[in-house]
Amino acid sequence: MVAIKAVLFDMDGVLVEAKEWHYEALNRALDLFGMAISRYDHETTFDGIPTSRKLEILSIERGLPRELHGFLNEMKQRYTTEMVHTLCKPRFAQERALSTLKAMGYRMSVCSNSIRSTVQLMMDKANLSQYLDLMVSNEDVSRPKPDPEMYCKAMAHFGLSPDECLVVEDNENGIKAAKASGAHLLVVQDVSQTSIDNILGRIREIDAFYNRSAA
Repeated sequence: MVAIKAVLFDMDGVLVEAKEWHYEALNRALDLFGMAISRYDHETTFDGIPTSRKLEILSIERGLPRELHGFLNEMKQRYTTEMVHTLCKPRFAQERALSTLKAMGYRMSVCSNSIRSTVQLMMDKANLSQYLDLMVSNEDVSRPKPDPEMYCKAMAHFGLSPDECLVVEDNENGIKAAKASGAHLLVVQDVSQTSIDNILGRIREIDAFYNRSAA
């Protein structure tokens, strides 16, 4: 019988309520050149993709000069870091979820389209690093989400097959990546739904499915 052995988490909107921080930090940088994006565009186009890809879309669709990409990327990361230091704090529900899963023997990874330093900083500030076995950032893969590469990389690191892994995701690009990886999926709407009850409930559903199939 197949059993779930690892839980792979997205970061923004799943473990840390940081989606708004990324939006505000990027807009702060873009506003220097009058290129701020609307909330609608953020939610329908830009949410969950790397900053470099966001800037490329703006160059294609709005004529943002590509020579500004490096500067804008640097400023966006600087503003994001400032906000993380100010706003990112431990949340009881997420600490309880990860500490409980750790005690139960599950392997865990965070797989994020953010850069490595941002992933490490957020996990440290949220007090979640101690529970994670692996952190995968957009700098650790050649193709970020919606490509499944980072989830496949985490599975390979653990030596597990997709049907032994559960991915917890919240946005369209991450959901596409999770489905393409072949892993099981738990979709949450926001950080409040990343609870131990919801995660174990989904694992029980998967176990029940395999038990019925084996019967």
